[in-house]
Amino acid sequence: MRCARHKGEKNGMKNLFPYICRPKVKSPYPPKGFNTQQMSIEIKEVTEKKDLRHFVTFNIELYKNNPFHVPGLIDEELVTLNREKNPAFESCEAVYYLAYKDGRIAGRIAGMINRSSNEVWKQKYARFGFVDFIDDREVSDALFAAVEKWAKAKGMEAVVGPMGFTDMDHEGMLVEGFDQTGTMATIYNYPYYPEHVARLGYVKEQDWHEFKIYIPDGIPEKHLRIGEIVKKKYGLKIMKFTSKKELMPYAQQVFETLNAAYAPLFGFAPLSQRQIDYYIGMYFPMLRLDLITLIVREDDNKVVGFGISLPNLSRGMQKAKGSLLPFGWFHLLKALKSKPRVIDLYLMGILPEYQNKGVNALLFNDLIPIYRKLGVVYAESNPELETNNAVQAQWDYFKREHHKTRRAYIKPLTGSSN
Repeated sequence: MRCARHKGEKNGMKNLFPYICRPKVKSPYPPKGFNTQQMSIEIKEVTEKKDLRHFVTFNIELYKNNPFHVPGLIDEELVTLNREKNPAFESCEAVYYLAYKDGRIAGRIAGMINRSSNEVWKQKYARFGFVDFIDDREVSDALFAAVEKWAKAKGMEAVVGPMGFTDMDHEGMLVEGFDQTGTMATIYNYPYYPEHVARLGYVKEQDWHEFKIYIPDGIPEKHLRIGEIVKKKYGLKIMKFTSKKELMPYAQQVFETLNAAYAPLFGFAPLSQRQIDYYIGMYFPMLRLDLITLIVREDDNKVVGFGISLPNLSRGMQKAKGSLLPFGWFHLLKALKSKPRVIDLYLMGILPEYQNKGVNALLFNDLIPIYRKLGVVYAESNPELETNNAVQAQWDYFKREHHKTRRAYIKPLTGSSN
């Protein structure tokens, strides 16, 4: 008998989310009301597949019934953490720990080293990420102590996070906006997380701001004027697509533009060709063509800028509860094909030589009428570095609300091995 994934191939589901056909494992997280006081803490390195699944599903159990948390897809995260499947491990190494209290899972954390990023930024930093824990000092102490000990043994001089393997992974701990629903691209965490991290000696390294950007009734006059000027001055045009077949030849260029545009940003390291191929295969099949805008040079068809947005999938992800089976795929497909009230600005980038020249006006001029036609009320900006004034200035002509802040923390390591 073919599983639901393969049944869905006839309906175009084959490439929507590729990692689903695996059995569920009952989570060992303590039930509500479980007494976690006066119990010993055991830290266990994750080396078995079943423990890796527990590592992933702990987050979903910890936030069960939380109205603001948006669970990821379990099997997608399992692939991200898999050394054999995630090409980030070409330049990364990692360790995963589970914390047990009285034999029950009470926390998780990953330690990572991105050698490419360290080389680019001339640093010896380890990263922490995929971190969750109950509100218990003994648990958080033990988790972070394990990662710090590992990082020291690797010769690292500091630990920074929460971050992922690459800039395409979740990063930044929520420090403001706990009453706001998360997005597919971001981390949601309880308010006690920052308190624990600060108590352990971690301090602010970088902040990201997130905005609700309300869609105007029409394209701002200044954007219309600037858009026409830059099109003529630089020989640019807007490209839209009617099929994935038309889009795919430009996928490689989109990531090359992303590599160039994101190069100066905190912790970024250029994506390798294997990583580019990985993300193209993972994300491009699920994109909506009407919400993709490319800016290309007319003389050589080079992609100089792009804007990729998606219908907000938060409610669909919440209904899926981490799994596409049995009906999670239906909720997500419905959200992807809907006329959304909220749009997520998923990825945007412009080549450095075209930045601060008004080229982004072309993106707005194309997308605003599309958003209006769909009935979109506002867009989620997703994280923007607070120091990236140029990016945040582009919202000056829109009504906006700064509703979330997230933070990367850093802690120097004393007595590290070199």
